[in-house]
Amino acid sequence: MPKADINKAGWEQSEFPILCETCLGDNAFVRMTKQEFGRSCGTCARPYTVFRWNPGTGMRVKATVICQTCAKIKNVCQTCLLDLEYGLPTQVRDTALGVESEAPTSEINREYYAQNMENKLDGSKSLLDVNKHSSSAGKEMLKQLARTDPYYKRNRPHLCSFYAKGECNRGDACPYRHEMPVQNELSKQNIQDRYHGRNDPVAKKILSTHAASMGLQPPEDQNITSLFLTSLSPTSTEASIRTRVLQSLPAVQPSQLKSVVFVAKSKCAFVNWVDRATAELAAQAWANGLEIDGVTVGIRWGRSKGAISAKGGKPVAPSSVGVTSS
Repeated sequence: MPKADINKAGWEQSEFPILCETCLGDNAFVRMTKQEFGRSCGTCARPYTVFRWNPGTGMRVKATVICQTCAKIKNVCQTCLLDLEYGLPTQVRDTALGVESEAPTSEINREYYAQNMENKLDGSKSLLDVNKHSSSAGKEMLKQLARTDPYYKRNRPHLCSFYAKGECNRGDACPYRHEMPVQNELSKQNIQDRYHGRNDPVAKKILSTHAASMGLQPPEDQNITSLFLTSLSPTSTEASIRTRVLQSLPAVQPSQLKSVVFVAKSKCAFVNWVDRATAELAAQAWANGLEIDGVTVGIRWGRSKGAISAKGGKPVAPSSVGVTSS
């Protein structure tokens, strides 16, 4: 239904928010307040309908922070911005599935993009087609990492800043938590990085922990920037490997791939990257294997030259991720 005011044509009106089970809370009779055009969306900056509610006893009042159009584009909760299906940060999901974010990250064209996407929306259906992009290895990775049970502790009140300074005099009547803040890599989080899946500290921790559990702990030698691919398909070629590698890592520029050395006789290949950070990103994305030409190949970290010479000049491959064929 078109708006009466042409200046409000791109503004959003909705009757109920898009929320995950955790943010909604365990109270079956939750009460919400609704405020039309109460805030600008945290990603596209368009005015939208803001919902506020208390998810449970002793919890803080929560509110939606992005509009429904942006939530449907990424299939995320309007409040915590986590994926609605897996309960994971978008960076983890997109890395596992090899999905590239098309939303503009700067202020230029972001409202225009949101309006175009709104015209493509079909009811409450998300624009993110997981089955179109995903491979069996990516799906398996998400199944292992998925958070299926609600985590209501996330709804607890924020920390009291006055208590941290030793100046809070409200005692038990203070609505905030009286705990000292902990400064670590998870302390700095923001809406933009969480939504667009870039530099998200929570996602980085999840991906690095999972890669280590799958035998892809980054070696101590920072000069190692190569990954070893084993049990390749007999039909694989250097061109097909290079294409699939770059396709599975949409956030990586082709210039960051230094070379692909394919050994057809041994059905293996070395993927050499320009820098260590890109190599670690690839290892995290391929923790459950990488599908190339219909086969899920094993992934291992390369060896340093010192380790090879110590073995009498014969390179010994480290333990690999499980190798299976599809």
